[in-house]
Amino acid sequence: MKTFKKSEQFLKRALKTVPLGSQTFSKSITQLPLGISPFFAKKGKGAYLWDVDGNKYIDFVNSLAAITLGYNDKKVNKAVKKQLKKGSIFSLSHKLEFLVAEKIKEIVPCAEMVRFGKNGSDATAGAIRIARAYTKKDIVLVCGYHGWQDWYIGSTTRNLGVPQATKDLTYKFQYNNIESLEKLFNDHKDQVAAVILEPVNIAMPKDNFLEKVKELTHKNSAVLVFDETVTGFRYANGGAQEFFGVTPDLATFGKGLANGYPVSAVAGKKEIMDYMSEVFFSFTFGGETLSLAAALATLKQLTKKPILKNIRKQGEYLNESLEKLINKFQFNDFISIQGDSCWSFLVMNSTEWATTDELKTLFMQVMFQKGIFILGTHNMSAAHSKKDIDKLMKGYESFFTILTKIKKGEKIKDYLKATPLIPLFKVR
Repeated sequence: MKTFKKSEQFLKRALKTVPLGSQTFSKSITQLPLGISPFFAKKGKGAYLWDVDGNKYIDFVNSLAAITLGYNDKKVNKAVKKQLKKGSIFSLSHKLEFLVAEKIKEIVPCAEMVRFGKNGSDATAGAIRIARAYTKKDIVLVCGYHGWQDWYIGSTTRNLGVPQATKDLTYKFQYNNIESLEKLFNDHKDQVAAVILEPVNIAMPKDNFLEKVKELTHKNSAVLVFDETVTGFRYANGGAQEFFGVTPDLATFGKGLANGYPVSAVAGKKEIMDYMSEVFFSFTFGGETLSLAAALATLKQLTKKPILKNIRKQGEYLNESLEKLINKFQFNDFISIQGDSCWSFLVMNSTEWATTDELKTLFMQVMFQKGIFILGTHNMSAAHSKKDIDKLMKGYESFFTILTKIKKGEKIKDYLKATPLIPLFKVR
């Protein structure tokens, strides 16, 4: 049986100096139930993660979908080591800045010009700022998760510290509901600067939704922004915009751009991106060369090999295998697999004998003990093998076997060894 003694010792120590003991909500005690979870990593290699207690896991979280090639990719490591010998940052710009920008322009349909940040939040905030400058309007319409900065997070329940005046400039619309977007345009006529959305998340677009969003946005003289922080360099080399054939005015990237190194990008039409010359979007570490070297090495691999095609193939095998198990256990009434094969979601609805939060906590408890690190999504990487997926299915079978007993009358609380988690917040 896996234990997490050292992880919990580290957590206790970290909590004395670090709020929540982590830099990221999703890696903290808010989303990893105390008593059943590891909290600190030691190393990663390929599809595998080791925690500080020495426990080994097949990782389906992949650093919140930032890893697409696998941990410690040899070619990325080689490029970073080569650049490290020359330096990571200088008093002048470096050629890697335009080399990576040129590569993104080559790959991404909307990319005519590119600027870099460090996190997805930098990129989305930059896109919104230049959209406001370009349109000379203020209101933003959002759908999905777009980072921690005031302009967006003020529209969520995690809005503590955001001025009301800022909250009043952002409004949510519903995915696959074009009428909800149309209503917001009517309610804020001639005031909308931008529409920003994740082009795809748990639900796939229906009835030409993305095309309709683009048409409606342009009809109202607003800028269309695709937040491709997750979907970029995952759904296709050119992102979801290439995959679905809908080109936005601007797009933001992060996560898999550099296979885990901290860099993000705003890319889009030259006439809008030119506003970056006046709008203040500037970072001391915006041109940091180790991350850019990693990005270039990652993008070169994506364009030279069928990496994303293989990821999709493995993801299809995962989804098909899981669908069979759900059918076998006759859990279709409360469990489903949704999303795309490269980024799919296990959806568990509350039942009369267990809440969604209880189900998810038990799921994590079982999977962690089985040597699988998963939080409810399958963030596929090129390092995942059929063998890894087969082991994941054995974990699912163990979880489903326990659920069968609970469904027949046993209490889920008797199985849980931790307090059920509480969702961070709902964005859709």
